[in-house]
Amino acid sequence: MRIMVYSHDAFGLGNIRRMLAICEHLLEEIPQVSILLLSGSPMLQGFRLPRGLDYIKLPCLNRGNSGELAVKYLGMDIDNTVKMRSELILSATVNFKPDLVLVDKKPLGIKNELTAAINYLHEKLPDTKLVLLLREILDIPEKTIAEWRKNKYSQMVDKFYQLLLIVGSKKVFNFCEEYELPDSVVNKARFCGYIRRSRFYKGNSNIYQELKSAPGEKLVIVTPGGGQDGYQLINTYLQGQELLSDSQYPIKSLVFCGPEMPQKQKQELYQVAAKFPQVQMKEFTDDLISYLSAADAVVSMGGYNTICEILSADKSAVIVPRVKPSQEQLIRSQRMQGLGLLRSIHPEHLTSEALIEQVFQILNNPQKSHDIDLEGLPRITRHIRNLLADKITATPKELVYSQSYEYQELLVS
Repeated sequence: MRIMVYSHDAFGLGNIRRMLAICEHLLEEIPQVSILLLSGSPMLQGFRLPRGLDYIKLPCLNRGNSGELAVKYLGMDIDNTVKMRSELILSATVNFKPDLVLVDKKPLGIKNELTAAINYLHEKLPDTKLVLLLREILDIPEKTIAEWRKNKYSQMVDKFYQLLLIVGSKKVFNFCEEYELPDSVVNKARFCGYIRRSRFYKGNSNIYQELKSAPGEKLVIVTPGGGQDGYQLINTYLQGQELLSDSQYPIKSLVFCGPEMPQKQKQELYQVAAKFPQVQMKEFTDDLISYLSAADAVVSMGGYNTICEILSADKSAVIVPRVKPSQEQLIRSQRMQGLGLLRSIHPEHLTSEALIEQVFQILNNPQKSHDIDLEGLPRITRHIRNLLADKITATPKELVYSQSYEYQELLVS
């Protein structure tokens, strides 16, 4: 069986981390499956890839604070780069012949780059199933509704897709109602819950030893996700280090800058952090969940994946959400604060005093265990397994015969 996964990657690490987690779970739970991942993430090679998964690296695009797409590295204009990406995707589709395609976020991909591949599947491989995966919040309803209507996304889902999987909970944000989806799309929608991250590569004792933490010391993890717009959060936290000296217990801080933070900003933050021996700086880890599991408090931005990891580790957190070009993080952090899952500070109100005060509060009054739904991975796998039931139940002999027959037909034609 062959699954092709398209990861929407134009800002940060969230999409690729989420799609890799899904791929890994599919490989663990569905026998004899191979997955080909298509992604423009510049950090793809930095992740552990399980057996059965390979990838095609697409040229990188970048979406800045204005929301406009640009080419990240190549000296090409956006239209020609998207054209090249589209042709690579189509070639992969023709040669890989997937039994199922899992598409992240946009029904036709970035700037409609999936159109040729989807039309090919519709005409030449009509048995291939298409599944659209959406995080629970895209943006404020007015903008998302307008975008879906302008691009006729509902019609695309209705025509081409078998399922729409929403990785979130209606309790936090009811995607179908808030974005006014038509009944034809609502009938294909399935709320899967948030994605639990449960694989710890390092135990707490290993992390304490790595950080040289003393007995009784509290550990605060600070992470801005990919880090492209994380300077303000980290700088504000570092500027508040002297306030932490008033604590009744020693506090050690581990700060991840993120691999996409501009080099100049990163150097400035390392210079500031050097003044404080209780602060340790790192650029990136593909095992953030292990560090979160050892933390007493977390300070972060409000990206989907980071929030899922905080919830999975059941940690108290102060969230400073991104508010442009999309307000997805702001909506998520405010809704979850209303449910008592975390604390949120609007970036317009962010000061060192306000941030450190919130850190003190969650250290002194740790978050109680929550009951948010984190069963996203098994539900996604179950839905995909059901779509592929005829392939899964076929014996190896039947599959070999089918592939051999298809090959003979191709030679004849």
